[in-house]
Amino acid sequence: MARNDLRPVIRLRSTAGTGYTYVTRKNRRTDADRMVLRKYDPVAGRHVDFREER
Repeated sequence: MARNDLRPVIRLRSTAGTGYTYVTRKNRRTDADRMVLRKYDPVAGRHVDFREER
């Protein structure tokens, strides 16, 4: 497996509807489902859930 196949680059989009995104990598073996992280959204001014978009 190549490096990009095991740890692909994903975008995390805010669920607050602001359109703000974070870019990160994830391990496909340990996190097969869509990733959800609680991070700060500077447009909304608070912490919200960010979901992986494909």
